[in-house]
Amino acid sequence: MKKSSTVFLQIVIVLIGIVALAIMIRFPLTEGRAVNLDLFSIYSDPFIVYMYFASIAFFVALYQAFKLLGYIGKNRVFSQASVNTLRTIKYCAMTLIGFFAGAEGYIFIVSRKMEEDIAGGVMMGVILIFVSAVVATAGAVFERTLQSAIDIKSENDLTV
Repeated sequence: MKKSSTVFLQIVIVLIGIVALAIMIRFPLTEGRAVNLDLFSIYSDPFIVYMYFASIAFFVALYQAFKLLGYIGKNRVFSQASVNTLRTIKYCAMTLIGFFAGAEGYIFIVSRKMEEDIAGGVMMGVILIFVSAVVATAGAVFERTLQSAIDIKSENDLTV
């Protein structure tokens, strides 16, 4: 892969992180029930705090993807560090699945008591769970494939 391609993808990952952070800061202020609340009340909402904790796994996965692109740019794809990076991305995606499933449970329990329309929130959660499952599966497949390639390469290095 050309160096310019990996640098471009790293820039895209940084931009995704900046946009995600901006949305996390701005969205709670624009939510309908936050109109008459002060900043402490807005950001101390249990659901908002829960999603901020979930975002830690998201940002760790972004950082690991950034590192993986760095390994690719340095032609160190077939290294144990790349396998470890893919494994961390897989674990982050599985952690996000757990957090999103917990958020779905929260929406079902709390929002139903308030008799709100929860269809939009549930659908967003289902989509996020599906995307995280795809990322976890792809990470597992790539990790396994890369580990097999590294094992074959190390066997060939020993026989030569």
